Amino acid sequence: MKTIVIAAGFAASLWAFALQPSATLFENDQVKVIRALERPHVKGSFHEHKVNRVMVYLEGGRQHFEYKDGRKPADFDWKPGQVDWSEPEGIHSPEVVTDEAFNIVELELKKPGAAAPQASSKDALKVDRKHYHLEFDKPQVRVLRLKLAPHEKTPLVENARNTVVVFVNDQEFRMTDAAGKSETATHKTGDAVWQTPTTAKIENTGSAPLEMMLVELKMQVD
Repeated sequence: MKTIVIAAGFAASLWAFALQPSATLFENDQVKVIRALERPHVKGSFHEHKVNRVMVYLEGGRQHFEYKDGRKPADFDWKPGQVDWSEPEGIHSPEVVTDEAFNIVELELKKPGAAAPQASSKDALKVDRKHYHLEFDKPQVRVLRLKLAPHEKTPLVENARNTVVVFVNDQEFRMTDAAGKSETATHKTGDAVWQTPTTAKIENTGSAPLEMMLVELKMQVD
């Protein structure tokens, strides 16, 4: 995996999570990746987001939103591992109305979408529908979810775009490129990495299921 930035996440298990404070994980000319800590029963100040975002909810919870433009308040139930597309929605104030805090990894998209490269014959959705699932496809991004059981592996997959990888759980894996060169990696829940275009296969070398979100950026590179 050819990575440029690694952002430390936090330890987690299926039943207990060590939540992390809000922070900017990394930023470049295409995307800003932040971790947001949403605390229960704290009404947020009114604010707005002016760009499209990809939201990865690491834990579940319910949020109540109020709006300044006269819209009726709305409630949202987020599930652990849910990924959502969020467009600018005006000035709003959120509040977690369940009793547990949760973290969100938010990707703020800085550039409009560009013409996509011709789909590779080794595209993930062509060669491995068993493990890769399309979450959504927008002009700026394509979002895939990868799941591997312990010791499962993917075939060789080509990704022609810069990608933000968000790790949904603790995991360890081996990545082997087209030339046969391998490297191993371990990540914690909520880690985020910047990955440049690559062709590789992934093997889950751990004893627990692996789950990661691949946010492929379709933006014009200067």
